[in-house]
Amino acid sequence: MMFRNLFAGAAAVLALLSSACTPRTDRLVQSISDIVSECPGEIGVAVIIDGKDSVVVGNERMYPMMSVFKLHQALAACADFDKKGLSLDTLLTIERSELDAHTWSPMLKEHPEPVFELSVGELLRYELIQSDNNASNLLFGRIVSVERTDAYIATLIPRGCFRIACTEAEMSSDHSKLYENYTSPLGAAVLIERLFTEDIISSCKQDFIKQALGECATGQDRISAALAGKEGVRIAHKTGSGYTMNGVLSAHNDLAFITLPDGRHYTLAVFVKDIRGDESLASGFIAKISAAVYEFATQVSGRCRK
Repeated sequence: MMFRNLFAGAAAVLALLSSACTPRTDRLVQSISDIVSECPGEIGVAVIIDGKDSVVVGNERMYPMMSVFKLHQALAACADFDKKGLSLDTLLTIERSELDAHTWSPMLKEHPEPVFELSVGELLRYELIQSDNNASNLLFGRIVSVERTDAYIATLIPRGCFRIACTEAEMSSDHSKLYENYTSPLGAAVLIERLFTEDIISSCKQDFIKQALGECATGQDRISAALAGKEGVRIAHKTGSGYTMNGVLSAHNDLAFITLPDGRHYTLAVFVKDIRGDESLASGFIAKISAAVYEFATQVSGRCRK
C-alpha cells in the first residue's frame, strides 16, 4: 500500500509507522540508539523510508521545535491565502520600528530603510531559507495567528504529537516558553513527508515551499553534513536552534526530506533537547545520525535495484 494513500486517517498512519519496525530496520534502530546513548542530553529521531519503512528512537518524548515551526507556519499561511484566493505576491508595508533589532534577522540587515515593502512570498523565503525571526513574527501578526496555525496543522497531523503556542518574540522575551512549541520526531517527519508526497495546498504554493526548503541556508553542519559531496543527492530541510542557559543548550534540530539519485527518498527528523554542550557538539550528533540513515537507505536502495 502506498504511503500517501494512508493519510486519510493521519492518526492511524502515525500508529502504523510507530510500530512498523521490522527485522530489516532493526539494524538502523541499533545504529541510531548507539549514537543517542553517547549524547549528554535527549535525542529523538524519526525516519520514513520511501513511505514504507519507519524507525523511531526517543519518539515517546516531546521536543522544542524552535524554528522548525516555521515550516508549519508557512503551510498555514499558504493554506489561508488559498482559502482567500490571494497570491504570495501580495505586498505588505513594513516599518522598521516594528521589528526586533536584537533577534536573528537577515531581512533587517538587507532593508535599512525606515519603511519598506515586501511580498508575503519574500517573507516566507526569509523565514524558510534564512530562518528570519522578524519575518516569522510579521506573518503571525498580519497573516495567520499562532492559534490558527496550530489549528490548521492539526488537520494534517494528529493533535497529540505537536503544539504551537508561542511566537519567536515571546520565546525571545521568556526563554522558558520555547518548551511550549513542541513536537514528536515522528509528527514532524510525517508533516514534511506529506508536503513532498501529497497534495495538501495549491500546487504553486506547495512547490514554492518545497523549493525554499531546498535552498535552506542554515544548519549545514547537521543532516546536510553527512550528504556533502554525495552526487545526485538532494536535501530540503528546516532547522531549529535553541538558547544556551547555564551550559545547557535547550534545542538543536533538523527536519529533512532527502531524495537519492535513483529517485527513492527518505525523511529524517532529529531533535536534540537539553544537551550539556554547545551547538557544535549537538550538530555532530545530528550529522552522525544522518550518516547512519544515509548508509542504511542507500543499501536498501541498492538491494531493491538488483
